[in-house]
Parts: sequence; structure tokens; C-alpha cells
Amino acid sequence: MEMIKDPGEIEKKSMAIIEDSLPELKNIPAPEREIIKRVIHTTGDLGCVSLVKMSPGAVEAGLAAIRKGKPIMSDVNMLKAGLIAHRMEKFGVGAFCLIGDPEVIRESRREGVTRAMAAMRRGAPAAEGGIIAVGNAPTALFTLCRLIREGKARPALVVGTPVGFVGAAESKEMLMGTGIEYITMPGTRGGSTIAASIVNALLLMA
Repeated sequence: MEMIKDPGEIEKKSMAIIEDSLPELKNIPAPEREIIKRVIHTTGDLGCVSLVKMSPGAVEAGLAAIRKGKPIMSDVNMLKAGLIAHRMEKFGVGAFCLIGDPEVIRESRREGVTRAMAAMRRGAPAAEGGIIAVGNAPTALFTLCRLIREGKARPALVVGTPVGFVGAAESKEMLMGTGIEYITMPGTRGGSTIAASIVNALLLMA
């Protein structure tokens, strides 16, 4: 078998394989389909076709935020690093993560909370009208949901895919009950690469 070396061709062929393997994708509206395909491409798992859940206006809210140049906040730097920089530059979108901010570190130690919680409390209000992506820490998503319910955070869209066996499933359930537009993957599966793939799908469609 001849090895394909061109990255663009590899991606194109991967997407074709995904579509050929999952004929049910044709029944999903095009914008949502692109997001699901990106998640499958990132995970290598065709089973993800039934695992990604989106609120009815999620894609439109995310695209509008990007086109307006609104910020993207992430819970961890790995997620931020995985975003497509040239697409953000095209729309004047800035991305930020406060997990390593010295004041966040001091606050987490002082109050006995995780850095992810302290970072979300400090950063979420600055992402008003933008996208907040949580791919790693359930505590960050729990905190964000509480801020939204208290009216202290008003993102246009939350991409919530924290991973793990402690709090991940519960935090996603809370997200889906906030009334905010969301894209998530219920249960224990998730991760920063999945969250980044969802935001990247939006950046590419915008």
C-alpha cells in the first residue's frame, strides 16, 4: 500500500472513509455533520457518531461568535494549543487560558479549590458572547455552569467535553440543563483533543 504523505490529502481521504462508513451521516444537517466528522477523525472512533450532543442553536451561536471576533476561553493550555491559529486570526478571535496565571494559582491554594475552578471564575466573565471550551476538568465545567446560572458568565456557546470517571458525566448533565447553547459528549468520554476538534470545526465552517 502506498503511503499518503500530503496532510491535506490524508485529511480528505479520512473524511471520505468516515462518510462511506457511516451512511447515517447523510441524515444529519451539514453543520452538525461537520462537527461529528471532526470528532470521529480526532478519536478514530466511528462510534462517536451517536455520542456528540448539541443544543438546537449551538452551531449557529458558535459561528456567530467567531464571525464577530469574540474570544475563546479554554480550561487547559493543551486545548488552546490545538486550535487553528490562522483561522482565529482571520476573524480577529483571541484565545486565552488562565490555568497557569499566578493569581489563579494563589487563589486556588488560598481557597482550597482546583486551579481549573479558580481559572474559570476569573476568566469566564471575560468571554462574554464568546466560546468557552472545557476539555479536561469537570470542576471547571461545574463552576462554569454555576456562573451561568448566577448570571455571572454569558458565553454564546459552551463546548463541554471533560473526561474522566469523577464528575465528568455529571458536569455535562448540568451543562445541558443550564439553558445555554452547548456541544457535549455525555458520559465519561471526552478530552481536550475532542473539544479542540469541535471548536476547529466551527472555525473552519465560519
